[in-house]
Amino acid sequence: MSASSRKSVIHDLKGWRYLVLWPLGMAVRAWTLSLKIELSPLTQHRLGDINEPVVFALWHNRLFIAAEMFRRHHRQRGVYGLVSTSRDGAWLEAFFDLVGIRSVRGSSHRRGREAALGLIEVLKAGHDIGITPDGPRGPLYEFKSGGLVVARRAQAPMVLLGSAYESAWQLPSWDRFYVPLPFSRVRVAYDVVTSAELADEQFDVASLQTKLRALSPDGPMPTSKPAVI
Repeated sequence: MSASSRKSVIHDLKGWRYLVLWPLGMAVRAWTLSLKIELSPLTQHRLGDINEPVVFALWHNRLFIAAEMFRRHHRQRGVYGLVSTSRDGAWLEAFFDLVGIRSVRGSSHRRGREAALGLIEVLKAGHDIGITPDGPRGPLYEFKSGGLVVARRAQAPMVLLGSAYESAWQLPSWDRFYVPLPFSRVRVAYDVVTSAELADEQFDVASLQTKLRALSPDGPMPTSKPAVI
């Protein structure tokens, strides 16, 4: 098989391998349902005012609560995430499906252009997308340009999604992945960047990186209590 043909392969998960993931998907759903997710009324209002498809952006180590956040906000749109074409990506696609997230296959290394076009088509079809701008391998908290390019071409706003945790484990991975303890509090914060702001050439990835870092502190969660959703 040639190098070019290998790059075009998209691995899928079928049969018993998919069934193996089902208990894990249900366990994660039960885990995230137990979390007390806090969001200020002003932030809820701003997000509720958005009636068009958006690009959600969150750091890779905050992915654990993503599906539950989308579910609790009851946005009447499918949510899509970018997943690599590899065998590992096939497992992730199957897991996303179990927790309610659909997939566009591709990566910045393989099928990158096709993946970007796929995400743009998803937005134009009326669905939301979610991106991890420092994924899949880092560097940690470095906002890569792909999400901004997709948002600009689709003329879609971007919602920066940050979170802080009352109690959480951190895995020994490159991103120090957060797993909030069951029944603990999670403080969620959003910043909405309009399509007009994104279209301004003075607005760059450094601006998005600064905003998203501010929304996702690594220290202790503040003690004040916004609304619980």
